[in-house]
Amino acid sequence: MKIEKILIAQPAPANGSPYNEIVSKYGVKVDFCPFCKLETISAREFRMQKISILDYTAIVFTGRTTIDAFFKICEELRVVIPDSMKYFCVSEAVAMYLQKHIVYRKRKIFYGDGTPSSIISAIGTKHKGEKFLIAQSDSASPDLENMLVSAGLDTHSAVFIKTVYSDLKTIDIRSYQMIVFYNPSDIKSLLESYPDFKQEGMLFATYGKATAKAMADSGLSIEVEAPTPEAPSIARALTLYFGKHGGE
Repeated sequence: MKIEKILIAQPAPANGSPYNEIVSKYGVKVDFCPFCKLETISAREFRMQKISILDYTAIVFTGRTTIDAFFKICEELRVVIPDSMKYFCVSEAVAMYLQKHIVYRKRKIFYGDGTPSSIISAIGTKHKGEKFLIAQSDSASPDLENMLVSAGLDTHSAVFIKTVYSDLKTIDIRSYQMIVFYNPSDIKSLLESYPDFKQEGMLFATYGKATAKAMADSGLSIEVEAPTPEAPSIARALTLYFGKHGGE
């Protein structure tokens, strides 16, 4: 099958496309369309979880979007976070983002190296007695919570962000020979719009183990997968793929 059009299940990049090489070299048309988006849940939706934020002494963040959602919910619920609250972030970049909402130098902020396990290292024995609340999305994996519970930490999670799926029926999906998925929600969005979807020769590229697992669970096969040692990104993986197959 000759690949003439590829659909990327993401918003168009603001500063140039990483796919320019395959576009110019192989004449492939690349379109961008987010298959889903993340939105902060309403205060009512949060209350339904029966979570009291002030029952916890430490908040765990794995992303900047969740930080925005957390403080928005706190504002709507008129919850005043005490200065004694501790914040544990998956990386320094996520931790620094807290400056948007709090006076960074006056708060107790700790961070890891980008991996979930590094959060446990940041907690160590010094903070083991805290009550931890993981701020997450409705599509988050339970792995982090399970990891903290297994480490003997008093941990619960709360959803602050929900996934809203796009209506893909407005797109001529079959006009594309390949679709690129970046997360499991992309696949769920496709199947939400097309419950009877059959692969029928369509090619898929995926990023990440969770996305690959969601593909397998849905009975769909993967043509191009990243990251790998040779291809840390989807753009690089597709460049190598076209170099080998020439778009055929």
